[in-house]
Parts: sequence; structure tokens; C-alpha cells
Amino acid sequence: MADDVLHLSALVGSPLLDSASERLGRVDDVIARLDDGESLPLVVGLRAVVGGRRLFVPIRNIERLEPGRAHLSTTKVNLAQFERRPTEVLLRGDVLGRSVINVNTARLVTPGEVELRCVEGVWRVAGIDASFAARLRRRLPRALRREGDGGESFVPWDEIEPFVGHVPTARLRLRPRRLAHLHPSQIADLVEAASHDEGEEILAAVGQDKELEADVFEELDDEHQLEFLDERSDREVAQVLSRMASDDAADLLLELPQERRIPVLEKLPAAKQRKIRKLLGYNPSTAGGVMSPDFLTVSITGTAADACEAARKRDLPPEALHTILLTDKAGGLVGLVSAGIVLSANPQAPLAELAVSSPPSVGPEAEVPEVARLMTDYNLVSLPVVDADERPIGIVSVDDILELMLPEDWRRRYGLARE
Repeated sequence: MADDVLHLSALVGSPLLDSASERLGRVDDVIARLDDGESLPLVVGLRAVVGGRRLFVPIRNIERLEPGRAHLSTTKVNLAQFERRPTEVLLRGDVLGRSVINVNTARLVTPGEVELRCVEGVWRVAGIDASFAARLRRRLPRALRREGDGGESFVPWDEIEPFVGHVPTARLRLRPRRLAHLHPSQIADLVEAASHDEGEEILAAVGQDKELEADVFEELDDEHQLEFLDERSDREVAQVLSRMASDDAADLLLELPQERRIPVLEKLPAAKQRKIRKLLGYNPSTAGGVMSPDFLTVSITGTAADACEAARKRDLPPEALHTILLTDKAGGLVGLVSAGIVLSANPQAPLAELAVSSPPSVGPEAEVPEVARLMTDYNLVSLPVVDADERPIGIVSVDDILELMLPEDWRRRYGLARE
């Protein structure tokens, strides 16, 4: 068996022949093992139907596979009923026609064909073809099908992540390290495009990294956030919210059924509780309702080095450090400076010389359109929110405003995650 290519559909349903070329039965499926440490899964055998019984035919008993037939190297088969072993998948039953994740494009695709390749005498799963042509070829009479690779529509298996939660014997799981290379918004798109069970499988995989799980929940739309929190306990919901940005956590808390809000809130860490309770006191359509209480303030009398040191000491998410707010002795807002300017400046440069003085700001009651207008006029990525004494109480980021200004179905219309 040299370097051969074989389509799954060309083998499934074909005759199973013994070493004397006598028909014993038919090929029902091809069995591969996903946990052998190789990027391309090893074909370990066939599931065959012989005399009405489903049997396992190990690959060592197969002399050759070719379009339309499978030849055995013996005249005998083990008549024991087929039993799937852990980590084994049936390529027709478990993969063909089911969603898989293309980790390169962050899209769900449905294999219309599975390609097998024999290299140096070993059969492996080479990849899939998700094209319409592949689905059509499967439905053609066997005599009209053409073998060969899938051309431009072929996706190598090492770019594929299959769902395995439906596999009866699966000790398998989606590999979180591969999904972790995707942006949280891409993973959220995948969850939204998937079925509920597939979405649960994705979230279970990313849930091994609790910070990533929280980031993904921030990116999900309201409907899917609630769908995937519904079966979790109050404590589990609180654990997710505790890792989310405070403003996003407050929004999600309000989406929960009313009877769950207080129990979940009370299970949050004390500091997170205080931030969320304060945010819940503002109208959601105002600056106070969309602002984040996580921001960095530094004295106007400090230096660039002081600002960098303050950023290192504060436990703030990276997005909260884009803009640094500068305050006077009384804590009032007197300037702001971007993190980029601070990093590129001489460490001893006074912040007063780097700052934008008299920066625009809004009170917590300012409506979202006014916030958007100010940010557009001043080309800001962040806008400070101040109290009556001009002390900073929060900061509105451009992504918060964009999310509110875009249509509700923007993700499904423009971020399609299914090919």
C-alpha cells in the first residue's frame, strides 16, 4: 500500500472480501483512534456486517483497502459482536455529517467526506471535505465517483477539532490548548453557532482556563449567556461573574431570573459585590450604567515611571490601562494620558508635560448618545466618568459604546461561525 487516497464513502457499504476474494459481508464503518499522540488519527480497523452481525475487523487482518471493496488477508473473521473501545470513533457514525471546528478559520464545518490516506503502509485519517461537491459525490452511484484528494476544499485533520461528547465510550474531550489560540469572541461565535450540546462541550473545554471562560461569557449574547448558565448552580454562576469585567458582570446579573440575582450576588467576593452594587444603581442607558469601575489614577505631579509602577501594582485588566487618569491633591480629574505615550516617554518625564489637560468627561447620568458624540469628537478610546466633585468614578470604553450602538443581531449577521 503506497501513498494512496481513499474516500470514506467509497469504502462504507462496499463488499468485505476474504483472501480468496469471496464475499463475507459488507463494510459498515471505519474505526479510528484519536488519542495515539499523532496529528493524523490511526485507522485501527473496520466495523463490518457479516451474517447480520456487526463485527470488528482489525487493521492487521486487512490486506488492502480500495474504492468499492476491502480485502482481508484471511478467510476467517472473529464473530464476536462489535464493541467500541475507549477513544475510538466511527468515522461515518461520529464524524461524517456532524459539526467539527476548523481551528484555523474559527468556523464550524460539516464534513461531507472524510479522506483516508495510506503512507508507508499505515492508514490514517488525512482530513475532511466540507464542500457541497463532497456531499453530492456521496450520493452518486459508486461507479460515477472519482477518487483523489479534495483539492481546495480539503481541510487537513490537524486543523480540525471534532466534537466527541456524543461518542458513547469517549474519554475524549475537545483539546482546550487548541481553542485557547482563538480570540474569546471567536470562541463565543462558535458557541452561538453550535447546538446546545456542542456549545456545552466548547465551554467545558475552555472552562479549564477560568479566565478564558469568563472572557468567552463576556462575548456571548444575552440569550446564550442565560442558556449556558441556566443549569449551573448559583455558586458556579458567581464564579463565572467574579472573573468577568464588573460592568459586564452587572449586565449579566440583571439578565438572570429575579429570584437568582441576590443569591448569586451574595456569593461574589466582597470587593466585586461592592462594584456591582454601585453599577446597578445607575440607569443602564447612561454613562454610569455602561462604565467600568476599574481604572488607573496617578497624581499629576508624578512621572512616567510612577505611572508604570502604579500599573504594575494595581490588579487591573489590560483594557483598563489604555488610558491613565491624572488627579490633583483633592482627587479631582485634571488630565489624562495614554499608556502608549507613557511607555515611549523618558521614565523621568513629568506626567503634567505628557498629559492632555482639561480632558472631556461626563457625569454618570449622561446618556449613551452624548457619550458616543464626545468620544467621536475627541477621538477617544476611553472617556472618564466623574462625580459632582470632578472625582473619577469610572471609565467608558469605546467597545462598550459600540456594542450598545450596533443592532442587537450584529453578531449573527456579521460574525457567522458556520460555513
